[in-house]
Amino acid sequence: MEEESELLKKRREKIDSLKADGIDLYPNDARVGDTTASVSERFGPMTAEELEKITERFTLAGRLMAVRDFGKGAFISIQDRKGRLQAFLRKNQLGEKTFSLFKRLDVGDIIWVAGRVFKTRTGELTIDVEENGLRLLSKSLRPLPEKWHGLTDVEIRYRQRHLDLIVNPEVRKVFQQRSRIISLIRRFMEERDFLEVETPMMQPRAGGAVARPFKTFHNALGMNLFLRIAPELYLKRLITGGLERVFEINRSFRNEGISTFHNPEFTMMEFYQAYATYEDLMTMTEELFVHIVRKLFDSTKFSYQGKEIDLSPPWRRLTVRDAVVEIGGVETAVLDDAGRMADHARKLGVEVKQSDPPGKVLMAIFDETVEQNLIQPTFVTHYPVDVSPLSRRNAEERTLADRFELYICGKEIANAFSELNDPVDQRGRFEMQLREREAGDLEAHEMDEDYIGALECGMPPTAGEGIGIDRIVMLLTDSASIRDVILFPLLRTRDDWGHLAARCPHDND
Repeated sequence: MEEESELLKKRREKIDSLKADGIDLYPNDARVGDTTASVSERFGPMTAEELEKITERFTLAGRLMAVRDFGKGAFISIQDRKGRLQAFLRKNQLGEKTFSLFKRLDVGDIIWVAGRVFKTRTGELTIDVEENGLRLLSKSLRPLPEKWHGLTDVEIRYRQRHLDLIVNPEVRKVFQQRSRIISLIRRFMEERDFLEVETPMMQPRAGGAVARPFKTFHNALGMNLFLRIAPELYLKRLITGGLERVFEINRSFRNEGISTFHNPEFTMMEFYQAYATYEDLMTMTEELFVHIVRKLFDSTKFSYQGKEIDLSPPWRRLTVRDAVVEIGGVETAVLDDAGRMADHARKLGVEVKQSDPPGKVLMAIFDETVEQNLIQPTFVTHYPVDVSPLSRRNAEERTLADRFELYICGKEIANAFSELNDPVDQRGRFEMQLREREAGDLEAHEMDEDYIGALECGMPPTAGEGIGIDRIVMLLTDSASIRDVILFPLLRTRDDWGHLAARCPHDND
């Protein structure tokens, strides 16, 4: 802390000195014509002799990341949104005034440079900064993390993401990849005639998923509102309205715990297609994921946390019951007896209530014994109606739903089903959920009369799916935690910010 205070003191003194000399520390008239990548890609392959014939002048701006000062000359590294490039400064070329400005710059400052390109004796592409070809665009008061150790403290990285992005190039690549993945998903959907829509994030009742919501209050209307846990019930109203194919890449909120795979605020895509079944969506899901990985890796294979994942279709398909028997090692006789199944769940350490329906107990056993073993892409199908309040019943087995969940690397990535469009059956499901709420389940669904009213207008046979965008990005960037793929994950507040900042190592100026 004492060392940081001294660094900040030196920087403030430098700022006062620059101001006294009439130097604008934050000008806004610089024009930038090039990026580090555009220059590198165009001229990097050329030889030093070929570059001597290039008379073109280039202008770049970015953060000063490193300085090698030789007295009357210096090599510097400039970083912009596309990468880094070296520049060479010579006193006899820059001029006395500009070179004097350079001597007063600090690593972390935002600068502008202009000049021609050449290659050093070691073959590094470099901007030869011309006369008056250096400007200060923004003075950095706080020093960057120390260059040899970088920013490695995980908590500081999440809290001060701006520093994380500056000093850790691999972090920038993760979020660039995230943007590309979302773009690929959006184009895939649009090419299949899906319409992108937006639905309310504040809703009068929480619906569309089994989850505990965040609650707020609207002062002007004098009413409680909930941050959405899913956009499902609104999207299905649009299907009823005749839009037939809709999708939304949305932010949703669930008042649940935080883990490597859970953040209370998260991104998912939900889409609905009229005149389709959950089986149609299994095929479409395979096509979507294969499309993404081929665009990213030119392959159907990728590595996640040391495991090679192969997305070559067709993917494995298992019913919940078969998965519990084959992978969970539970005898079929146990699953056929509700009492024995509940006892088995308790032996596994799973909390089971007397009032829990058999389907809920079965899923508790599945979560404990099967989920973590589903490494390669697997569609798990035929979920109990007990845990599927919005899903269509299976025509042959009425206690099961026409539903699947996709698992990769032991985690749920997507959830889909043929939609329940019978308003009478839907009302009965809501009433069943209400009974569970009365029994203490705060995640159970509420009654939604408006949604039932929409179903009573007639919703066509429809299938819908939700896909976790953050989890896809985790898989395809080999990120161990969901916090690594969310720019600003939720963290506890820190009152003692100075204590936190003191743990961040800095450069010696």
